[in-house]
Amino acid sequence: MSQPSNLPTNAADSAASVLSEARDGMLHVTINRPDKRNALNRATLDMLRGVFSDAARDTTLHAVVLTGAGDRSFAAGGDLREFDALRSEADAGAGALFDHAAATLDAIRATPVPVIAALNGTALGGGAELAIACDYRLAAPHACFGFVQATLAITTGFSGGADLVALLGPARAMRVLAQAAVLGAQEARALGLVDGVCADGQSLGEYVAQFAQPFVDRPAHVVRAVKRIAAAHRRAAAASTRDEERAAFVATWTAPEHWAEAQKFLDRRRADTQAPSS
Repeated sequence: MSQPSNLPTNAADSAASVLSEARDGMLHVTINRPDKRNALNRATLDMLRGVFSDAARDTTLHAVVLTGAGDRSFAAGGDLREFDALRSEADAGAGALFDHAAATLDAIRATPVPVIAALNGTALGGGAELAIACDYRLAAPHACFGFVQATLAITTGFSGGADLVALLGPARAMRVLAQAAVLGAQEARALGLVDGVCADGQSLGEYVAQFAQPFVDRPAHVVRAVKRIAAAHRRAAAASTRDEERAAFVATWTAPEHWAEAQKFLDRRRADTQAPSS
């Protein structure tokens, strides 16, 4: 498992960027940056890691639900405005950007009860990696899912590539990463990236509660025992691929092709922000 890096974070931003509430045997965790499309900066990743680490010690929990604030984005990906300054191999690799994000996803993977990602909107790039680190993904009908990293000339940077390969198999995972398509909820479900899509007229919250009911109905220690089996399998698979995934990310992140695409992306965002409203 990755260890948290010593990259600086803003504690005040961290405290505001993630909300959590325990009720009815479940912990509800919300990424709370709707004005930034719930993009994942370092402070938010730190806060998420802390929330899930605390959840691991709560023996009363039966499940954890992770979602985003609002109805536009679950998580739009890594916060490129912040990560743009991290350009060297040392910035990108071991103990830095990749390992810092991977430590958060590892805390989610290690949570001793099932973790359900409630996709309330777009889950793109690092947001898709965050969702796939959870045990299940349930989507609102308008949600979208996409491993779009290749559009920025990079590969998975949060350690989610191993999860994708485990879920789809190597051949299909390679195609998904190369296509870098944004999939609608039903498309993602057909491919196996999403476990279910709520029906029209049903709220995502109701659908998640219904899906989680079997875990809530069982004694907490039984649920933890079931998760222990699944988590052991996931750890064994991830341990053999982490170094390769990190090296692949560093090689693409530090390539000039990535910085050219990143600049185009930032320029488009800047133009969108400065455009007059109608």
